[in-house]
Amino acid sequence: MMRERGLSIAYPQRTFATADHIVPTDTHARPFADDQAEAMMAALEKNVSDFGIEFYGLGSDRQGIVHVIGPQLGLTQPGMTLACGDSHTSTHGAFGTLAFGIGTTQVRDVLSTQTLSMDRLNVRRINVNGSLPLGVHAKDVILTIIRPSGVGGGKGYAYEYGGAVLDRMNMEERMTVCNMSIEGGALVGYVTPIRPPSTT
Repeated sequence: MMRERGLSIAYPQRTFATADHIVPTDTHARPFADDQAEAMMAALEKNVSDFGIEFYGLGSDRQGIVHVIGPQLGLTQPGMTLACGDSHTSTHGAFGTLAFGIGTTQVRDVLSTQTLSMDRLNVRRINVNGSLPLGVHAKDVILTIIRPSGVGGGKGYAYEYGGAVLDRMNMEERMTVCNMSIEGGALVGYVTPIRPPSTT
C-alpha cells in the first residue's frame, strides 16, 4: 500500500514489528502450513527489510505478542502515544499510554506521517473504589463497567480508569481492564500513571 503511493516511513526508529498472531503454535517451521499465514509473514519480512523497521522475527528472543513484548521490553512507556494494527492495543493503556488500535489504512498513514486523523475523543473518567470481594478479579471489574451501557456505550470515548481498586491492581490486572475497553465501544482505555513516592 505504501509502495503504490510512493510513501516512506517517516520515523523508522520509532517503529517496530513482531511476528505474533499469525505464528502457528505447533511449529515455527517454514513455510507455514497455512498459506495465508505464510504469505502474511513473507510480506512482513520483506516490508521490514525494505523500509528499515526493527523486526522481532521468529528467531528473535524478543518475538512475541505485541501487547506482551511492548511492556516487557520497555517499548511501552507512560505518556507516550502508541498505534498498532490490533483492536486490543488499548492493553498498553495500563502503563499510562494513549494506545490506539487502528486499521490497515490508518497503519499506512501513521507510518508515513506519524499522525492519526480522527475526531477528538471525549474522556470518561471511571473510578472504581472500595475493595473487591474474594473471587472478584480484573475481568469482573471491566465487565461490570461495560454492562450498564453495553458494547456501544463507549463510542467516541477514551476511558480513563482510576480509584482505589485500580490503584491496588498489579500491571497484569490493569492490562486486563484496559484490554477490554474496546468491548465497551471505547477507542482507548488507560490508567493514569501514579508517581512513585519521593525518596528524598
